[in-house]
Amino acid sequence: MICHPINSTFEPTSLWKTQGLLKMRRITSSNTAKGVAAIVGVGPQLGLSIARKFAHEGYTVAILARDLGRLSRFADEIAREEKAQVFAIRIDCSDYRSVREAFEGVLSLGFVEVLVYNAYYQPVSSHPTTFSDIKIDSFEKSLAVSSLGAFLCAQQVLPGKVERRRGTILFTGRSVSLSGIPGFSELCCGKFALRALSQCLSREFQSVGVHDAHIIIDGVIGPPSKGWLGSYGKAESEGTKP
Repeated sequence: MICHPINSTFEPTSLWKTQGLLKMRRITSSNTAKGVAAIVGVGPQLGLSIARKFAHEGYTVAILARDLGRLSRFADEIAREEKAQVFAIRIDCSDYRSVREAFEGVLSLGFVEVLVYNAYYQPVSSHPTTFSDIKIDSFEKSLAVSSLGAFLCAQQVLPGKVERRRGTILFTGRSVSLSGIPGFSELCCGKFALRALSQCLSREFQSVGVHDAHIIIDGVIGPPSKGWLGSYGKAESEGTKP
């Protein structure tokens, strides 16, 4: 876990030499009354907009994605524009250890009032892939990021929410969460599983005051581009929603 703080005070406490990671300990507690909003899967479009909105509303914001350099620039931008506390934390949603270490940093900021899971995996090709040509590792990666990652992140924050009997978890979906598309089996299966997870959590935890929702964005976010799915096919968590 690497945590880059903006507008707060941290000090290094230990160097994980085996991974080359610097673990940071936060020495000033958050003074926001609204708690922490953790946004997983922050790219330059939807994820960034969600993070900016929560910062504007007065939350301490943790933004998480794989590209820490780009994430740090987003954090600087939001903190400067919204005069908010924003923390950039690297995460690989397909890896349990990475998720656990990332949320050590998130939970150190305070109670996670809101978790938004916006991460997803996009194959390199922007074109439909014949079922027989889909690579096993691509299929597994899509399931891991779209559904396993959501499961792992939810597990990190649910105990605190249940204990306090409040809090919200939001999962972002898309049209393929409801309808399979020929040539995109790996994407569709991952998003179908995410919707099922959201429904299970909602029905299990609504009685204890924890709100869960699966939000489908049925469209493409971003400037017009050639091709049916536009910029579909770039890196995880860019924010494009076919």
